[in-house]
Amino acid sequence: MSSAAASFLNDEIIFELPTTMRLYQSGRVERLVKDDIVPPALDPNTRVKSKDVIINPSTGLSAGLYLPPSSSTTSNSDRKQLPVLLYYHGGAFCVMSTASAIYHNYLNSLTAKADVLTVSVDYRLAPENPLPAAYDDSWEALRLVMAGTDAWLSDFGNLGKIFLAGDSAGGNISHNLGLKLESAGMKVEGLVFDAAAPANR
Repeated sequence: MSSAAASFLNDEIIFELPTTMRLYQSGRVERLVKDDIVPPALDPNTRVKSKDVIINPSTGLSAGLYLPPSSSTTSNSDRKQLPVLLYYHGGAFCVMSTASAIYHNYLNSLTAKADVLTVSVDYRLAPENPLPAAYDDSWEALRLVMAGTDAWLSDFGNLGKIFLAGDSAGGNISHNLGLKLESAGMKVEGLVFDAAAPANR
């Protein structure tokens, strides 16, 4: 047996979140949650368009944007300004992403039914990036949305009607951002958070 293989086998678990992830003494992280990844595209069932945008290249912070079918049925002159839903995914701060099938499919459906422009934030995960990294990333994404710097946001988004939403860890992020907004003298239209992941609803 090679020394690398022996080292791998002797790598001791120093933290475990049952059914979710394991952290080893070497720093290796093993994620136990099955995570099917879906690329952005035009969804054939909902007709929702999606794309990925980089928010901060130095940290890798990105977001998925979702446009409902109503965005392509009006001319530029009578274009409807859509409420903006900023969504923070769940996963105990250490698993899942905006590209996870469970969230991608859920947000396609939600975007179409609610007729909103959705921004799904791909914040950095622990333990490689301990808290408050997820809060910092989520705040940075919110500031980007409020500035309307992406073309979809400036062309289709009603930046006076921004809602924060999330489930599980994402619900925690929404709550904390709501508190930070208040202390910063800023506001959004509303907050929505849930303890259950989309598959459990």
